[in-house]
Amino acid sequence: MCFIHVLLNALDMKGKGHEPQIIMEGAAVKLIPELAKTGHPLHGLWQRNLAAGLVAGVCKACSSKLGVLEGAKEQNLPLLDDMTGHPGMAWYRDQGFEIITF
Repeated sequence: MCFIHVLLNALDMKGKGHEPQIIMEGAAVKLIPELAKTGHPLHGLWQRNLAAGLVAGVCKACSSKLGVLEGAKEQNLPLLDDMTGHPGMAWYRDQGFEIITF
């Protein structure tokens, strides 16, 4: 699944001196409660990304619409909503981030 590439690349980039940030939006937010389960194949990788501070947050609107808002809150994930309920990318561009989508 593509999300494994997000998690692997974020850790790899951090290890190489970059400052990656993961923003979950769209259908990807449905993974949030699943990733919290210890039996999920990506659980350990997810935990490593969380521990490394690489998850900037999740789309509040998508999390609400797709029924995982409470799961995001339970994991203390920041809810990003600065662009009419969705995470805006302008701030990241202004800070010099390169935006990569998976």
